[in-house]
Amino acid sequence: MSTLQISEIIENFELLDDWEDRYRYLIELGKTLEPLPEEARTPVNKVQGCVSQVWLVTHWQNGRASFVCDSDAFIVRGLLAILVSVYSNHTAPEILAIDALQIFRDLQLQEHLTPQRSNGLKSFVERIRHDARQVLAAT
Repeated sequence: MSTLQISEIIENFELLDDWEDRYRYLIELGKTLEPLPEEARTPVNKVQGCVSQVWLVTHWQNGRASFVCDSDAFIVRGLLAILVSVYSNHTAPEILAIDALQIFRDLQLQEHLTPQRSNGLKSFVERIRHDARQVLAAT
């Protein structure tokens, strides 16, 4: 499945005035995630700090990141799909320079998330940033 560009996601959100429509769109975005193989659902790949079950596998090819992730919650899968579109195909230094949480504020998503989901979102972002720092430390 192809990753949508973040610019396309932002444009789509701007077209949706009603928050129920935005939540439905988030669920649809979650359906675009590449399936996470069952064998990747390990404690090592589990993102700590999320109330929902969330797993992340980061792949590096030619210095650029790609991600396979999943959650047991539909809304969370949509949030993950947005983060995948934000961070995919970037280098480790680029990832560390991206403020993904600002994108969520711009979309007015953070104000519509429960505190637990907001904390989980921050944990997921920090995990991606951690993976980028590890790549930089290894070079």
